[in-house]
Amino acid sequence: MAQAAPAPGGVPGHTKPPALGGPDTAARNRPPDVFDERTHAIARWVLPIVLGLVYGYWAAANTRYGGPITGWNVLFGVVTGIVFFTLFRALEFFAARCRREVHALLWAAFTGIAVGFLYSLSGRGHGVWESAVLALAVAVPTFVVLFYRYYTHEDAAGNRIR
Repeated sequence: MAQAAPAPGGVPGHTKPPALGGPDTAARNRPPDVFDERTHAIARWVLPIVLGLVYGYWAAANTRYGGPITGWNVLFGVVTGIVFFTLFRALEFFAARCRREVHALLWAAFTGIAVGFLYSLSGRGHGVWESAVLALAVAVPTFVVLFYRYYTHEDAAGNRIR
């Protein structure tokens, strides 16, 4: 089946887009914002809470080694979840104000330490060195990915670009 070739001048009846560099260039180049500011504000609290609950439950499940659930086990999970939530929110606040290298390093360290801690709780034979090696094995690729993301989403002065 034959297709018609585009004619010079565009589609009749349609206006041309504004010239590049105009006042609305930034608005056109930005991806659409699907959610409003209120939704983003709620998500900034809900995500760390849910992650803290999951992390606390996971830590509590690792410490009981398949045995019965006890009060101390539940308390350990709740305290672990609260600590995770607190560190996550503090990291969100402070890391965003750092240079991209430090920003990526802080999140990578947090991720590696969190995984290493869960691994150290998961079995009775896991030593400190095994947990540290696993934490590094998780933190290094996390740093690489986050550094690349922050490097490609910031200008030379460290200002975020959307």
